[in-house]
Amino acid sequence: MKLYGYYRSTSSYRVRIALALKGLDYEYVPVNLLRAEHKEPAFVSKNPQGRVPLLVDNGQEIIQSPAIIEFLEERYPEVSLLSDDAELRARQRGVAALIACDIHPLHNVAVLNRLREMGHEEEAIKNWIAHWISQGLAAVEEMIGDESFCFGQRPSLADVYLIPQLYAAERFGVSLESYPRIRRVQTFAAATHAFWIAHPDQQPDHPSKTL
Repeated sequence: MKLYGYYRSTSSYRVRIALALKGLDYEYVPVNLLRAEHKEPAFVSKNPQGRVPLLVDNGQEIIQSPAIIEFLEERYPEVSLLSDDAELRARQRGVAALIACDIHPLHNVAVLNRLREMGHEEEAIKNWIAHWISQGLAAVEEMIGDESFCFGQRPSLADVYLIPQLYAAERFGVSLESYPRIRRVQTFAAATHAFWIAHPDQQPDHPSKTL
């Protein structure tokens, strides 16, 4: 199994967490977005969209983090990321979808670069990012429970999506002070090996690792 990703990509981060929670071994193949390696023909031949992550498992190439994580859940169900209860599964998926569809895309680098091309100043772009992240996290705060992780004592699909989004929030200077439930989840995740090993700081293409 190979995972093509970028250390700071939140969608790559999600997949790394899912792989770690499931205890799956894989080869990490860095794709440097700053050097436009995702636009090179060799990579585009594998992923026509030219984005990370890309998972290769037994020769099967899968793109888009939601599809990759669903594939892992179905192919390797031994450690499940979803509840056995249908209603709770829907709630877990709801948090994941809110983050994947309504928060993350609006601060994706392609969107931010387009805003710059349209003449928006950096301060306006910063406010744009803060608005959408804050609005989304305020909803997540009301959707999750009061136990260790989003929906109980063990991590689920919701946590797989939430933790990378918190990394992005902090990177963009968005305060988490108003979200005590979310900060509780962040604390428990930080003390869990699967989340620690998947963190951007631990990846071989992190700048501190390549010096």
